[in-house]
Amino acid sequence: MKMHFCIPVSQQRPDALGGRYVLYSVYLDGFLFCKVRYSQLHRWNEQLKRVFGNCLPPFPPKYYLAMTTSMADERRDQLEQYLQNVTMDPNMLRSDVFVDFLKLVQLDTFSIAIKKVSLDIFLPDGRNIKVEILTSDTAERVLEVVSHNVGLCQELLGYFGLFLIQFCKEGRLSVVKKLADFELPYVSLRSSEVENCKVGLRKWYLDPSLDARLMDCRTAVDLIYMQAIQDIEKEWAKPTEVQRQKLEALQKEDNQTKFLELAREVRHYGYVQLEPCTCDHPKPGCQALLSVGNDEISCCITLPDNQTLDVTFQMDRVKCWQVTFLGTLLDTDGPQQTLNQNLELRFQYCEDSHWRWFVIYTKQAFLLSSCLKKMISEKTVKQAAENPEMQIEVPEQGKSKKYHIQQNQKDYSSFPPRKSKTKIAEVDCGFGNVKEDL
Repeated sequence: MKMHFCIPVSQQRPDALGGRYVLYSVYLDGFLFCKVRYSQLHRWNEQLKRVFGNCLPPFPPKYYLAMTTSMADERRDQLEQYLQNVTMDPNMLRSDVFVDFLKLVQLDTFSIAIKKVSLDIFLPDGRNIKVEILTSDTAERVLEVVSHNVGLCQELLGYFGLFLIQFCKEGRLSVVKKLADFELPYVSLRSSEVENCKVGLRKWYLDPSLDARLMDCRTAVDLIYMQAIQDIEKEWAKPTEVQRQKLEALQKEDNQTKFLELAREVRHYGYVQLEPCTCDHPKPGCQALLSVGNDEISCCITLPDNQTLDVTFQMDRVKCWQVTFLGTLLDTDGPQQTLNQNLELRFQYCEDSHWRWFVIYTKQAFLLSSCLKKMISEKTVKQAAENPEMQIEVPEQGKSKKYHIQQNQKDYSSFPPRKSKTKIAEVDCGFGNVKEDL
């Protein structure tokens, strides 16, 4: 599936020869990832072509005369589509020419030199470990360093990930985003603009049954045990009173295996809980608390009369979804570095044999979309294992996976064109959609 790349902002800048060039602000998962020129992306595409040949998506052509406004908008749309499409090939995502370029533009955008630094990585129990890295180390590399420090088996790295996590008042925490393998954690942390934000290690799977694959590694068990305790304490997982008493007894005994066995029976165990948001169901403007995991979106909705309504949306009845940015990208210093305001995620759902759209307004729309994609990915792997007629290619453990699926079940991804644009000062802001069709 496509990654959440978008280019909602471009700026004209003067060059050294008295002319002007366009600088594109590239966002990933709602956060400013880098600023690049067309010429940089063009050279990168040429490098990728030398490695991967003609399998690359179309790259916007050069213009040798001055571009009109419509031509500039078209190029921005085409560059956005290119970035989204080029990330669909897992082999490309792992290539040096792909990763090295993105490392360079991240560092250059935020004026960060390559040097040795110490980075705190927070564990689910609140402790942190300090790792020595380079500012140019990717999330994939930092995760390898962390796993070596804590003794996590290398073959289990794919079940964990690095996240930006916001530590809020009264001990609350909020998962801001999952760091992509090619992101630079040091740079992302420095540039996030999120208060009290830290890099945390968490498991990255939403199917609770996958716990079983980690039980032979002591460190892996420790990590998911710590996260289970944290999720219960933060009320992300919701045990009954009887379950809570049994879990507390097992925790006192430090019986991690039995604790996790019982935890898997707890409501919302292993789910990601989002910050309170609003939705349009059953009426527009209703407050909602979302938990995502185990092939479902669970919503606790507060109705206008303050009664609550629990609604569960099953993923096998979701046809597609899209993330839309509804606001502007300007502040006093130019384009802001996050798209965390005025975001919506709408999904098409089959209810009573009819398709209808449900809309969720949340600053964590990109995180929610990532969770939905993760559940689809896990279900695809499970179905492939259960159905010998399905073919599945799994690269090196811990890397992206590429699937070949029969005609009766395909994953489609499309990003509709930008519907409108507005120009404020010298910054051209366009509002686009990120859409996933299943």
